Amino acid sequence: MNTLPIQTYFPSASQLVYGCMAIGGDWDTNPTTSEQKRQAHCAIDAALDAGINVIDHADIYKMGKAEKVFGELLAQRPALRSELIIQSKCGIRFDDEFGPKRYDFSASWILHSVEGILKRLNTDYLDILLLHRPDPLMQPEEVAEAFYQLHQSGKVRHLGVSNMNGAQMQCLNHYLEKPLVANQIEMSLTNLGWLEEGIYAGNPDGQHVNFTAGTMEYAKLNGIQMQSWAPASQGKYSGANVSLNAKEQATRDLVTNLANKYGVSPDALVLAWLMRHPSMIQPIIGSANPDRIKVSAQATTITITREDWYALYVSARGDELP
Repeated sequence: MNTLPIQTYFPSASQLVYGCMAIGGDWDTNPTTSEQKRQAHCAIDAALDAGINVIDHADIYKMGKAEKVFGELLAQRPALRSELIIQSKCGIRFDDEFGPKRYDFSASWILHSVEGILKRLNTDYLDILLLHRPDPLMQPEEVAEAFYQLHQSGKVRHLGVSNMNGAQMQCLNHYLEKPLVANQIEMSLTNLGWLEEGIYAGNPDGQHVNFTAGTMEYAKLNGIQMQSWAPASQGKYSGANVSLNAKEQATRDLVTNLANKYGVSPDALVLAWLMRHPSMIQPIIGSANPDRIKVSAQATTITITREDWYALYVSARGDELP
């Protein structure tokens, strides 16, 4: 197995990430109940038991409650902090008395956000801070200055981004003293733009593809870890109770057959499909179900053949390759 880009900075980093968006209760300001806290701790323990030590947060998840619940666990088990690689995201602001929902990469908001994140997580530092969604008003020099201050103070060790294309990463990297280490985008059997833009190069049939050319290549060339959010398509191909069209049903059937062939769960199979890509994609498991977390972690035990990888790709896209 090749080395993940993130392992350049964190040699012990797991191949999978546990995403905490599903823990902490509901998307409101009501306090997290004791039962919701218990469920969160069970989910986190399932991830740790599966060997996952990269933990993904965002300041907006469950209105901050996801970080707070996780921080309570760290307070109870402080020795755990040194074993984990914790990342969180900032930059999304919900509508409030000052304006509509918006993105904010101003230095003042980044610095303010990190203080809140650290307090909720009960930690003195973040291993990685991610900028959540591209801010059209971003001043890269200002972002660089904010990160410099955070790094110098020991509050943030590395900077990454989320939902950015290659040109945006290149622009930001130009102003940073320490380069970006990660980028999260949606990649799955449902969201195939990251593959489609490559196979349609120079082909007018690919005009429908909504993905910026060069993103995966820029990350590969610059040691930026590509992380996939929603890698399992919300369970569409692995058993979720949702209505499927003929193409989707065929793909679900193929996932089931291949999961049986490789001796893993369907969830693990779709994650392993992502991990087979040479970009060394790091899927983020976002379930709060301990059993699903456990079986998803089986993805690290298999390597899908080229033929099976293409069979899944072609089935999911619903047409033969051009």
